[in-house]
Amino acid sequence: MEKDSSDSKGIKKIVVIGPESTGKSTLSSTLAKHYATTWVQEHARTYIDELNRSYKEHDLIEIAKEQLQLEDNAIKKTNKLLICDTNLITIQIWSEYKYGRCAPEIIDSINSRKYDLYLITNVDIPWADDPQREHPHLREFFFDLYKNTIKKTGVPYIEISGEDFNDRLITAINAIDKII
Repeated sequence: MEKDSSDSKGIKKIVVIGPESTGKSTLSSTLAKHYATTWVQEHARTYIDELNRSYKEHDLIEIAKEQLQLEDNAIKKTNKLLICDTNLITIQIWSEYKYGRCAPEIIDSINSRKYDLYLITNVDIPWADDPQREHPHLREFFFDLYKNTIKKTGVPYIEISGEDFNDRLITAINAIDKII
């Protein structure tokens, strides 16, 4: 997997991350529209949709490679701010939970990528059923796991909470405005 190419370009990278069904995709796409910039969609969704079987541990490496490629391609088109609907930390968390380990190349890529802010979406919005979602009863557990994992990176983060989408959006915009 490739190293991060954004550092020398002065691009600020924001990651919207958190448990399943917490509004990450809606928030990240809305933020990209607000800032008239590029966003990177979560590749796992597309990858799993195209499988004719359940995903396996080895699929996570392919998902990670393609997620990084999407990010690198988006960096070339961005206006100095890139919004990412997740990053490889999500793959790490799911891999460790489901398989008890994470591939070293995924961990290496996590460690070599620079991000400027994490927006961690809280579980205080209703669950929306989806065939790809696996653990509606473990959202609090995963929220804590994401938060603790993000804390270890040393990258600033803010929790995005509240049932009202506009409140969530304003919190996210205020956090982003402080770093750009």
